[in-house]
Amino acid sequence: MCLIEQVNRQCQHLKLSSLTTALPELLQQAETNELSYLQYTDLLLGHEVKTRNDKRLSANRRKAGFPIEKHLESFDYRHQTTITKRQVNQLLDFDFIDNRHNLIFIGPPGVGKTHLSIGISLKAIDAGYKVLFVNALSLVETLEVAELKGELKKKISSLCKFDLLIIDELGYLPMNKQGNYNLFQLINALYEYRSIILTTNKDFTAWGEFFVDENVAVPIIDRLIHHSKIFMLGGESYRLKQKTNT
Repeated sequence: MCLIEQVNRQCQHLKLSSLTTALPELLQQAETNELSYLQYTDLLLGHEVKTRNDKRLSANRRKAGFPIEKHLESFDYRHQTTITKRQVNQLLDFDFIDNRHNLIFIGPPGVGKTHLSIGISLKAIDAGYKVLFVNALSLVETLEVAELKGELKKKISSLCKFDLLIIDELGYLPMNKQGNYNLFQLINALYEYRSIILTTNKDFTAWGEFFVDENVAVPIIDRLIHHSKIFMLGGESYRLKQKTNT
């Protein structure tokens, strides 16, 4: 057995899988640049660390459950003038996650609420945070199924493992009394423990339209807005504008 095959087997045994395929190229790079033993060791370990980090970030993006990837770089601030690029960039130090605060985007359909929430969340994943994206209606249904199985606490505990939970499109459809109660249980568990990005087409004063029990709506709103930054987005639908311009 030649030496490089022996090294490859040792890499496999140590679960350094990326080095197995990259070793010839890294050897050539070391010889070409006349690297010292220490520099070559740094090159090998750096390659393995980068590969593992890339795989972890890729896995976290898949687990986030985004319906589509929307990047901040493609957000049209010329069309959506009720929020500025500076305001969004100030969120990217992720103090709001570290401090367990929330972001709330309120506005009519098509003005960029979901785009902003996904774009910010993708940056958060790149920064090492764990994120989950859920549609509000799907979330309520998931909690209801868990409650019927007697597993509501277990489901809420699993959602609390994420650093950031995006609840998208809250308020488009009314919820029943049990749905109200289940959602309150989740919001209460997340309160001052994890961060939420919430998008909704309803101002807080109109939340009675989809919360059938105001006794539940008030504490939910209270916990959401207590530590939050609220952005009121206006303007016409960006999707509708694109459609009419085609």
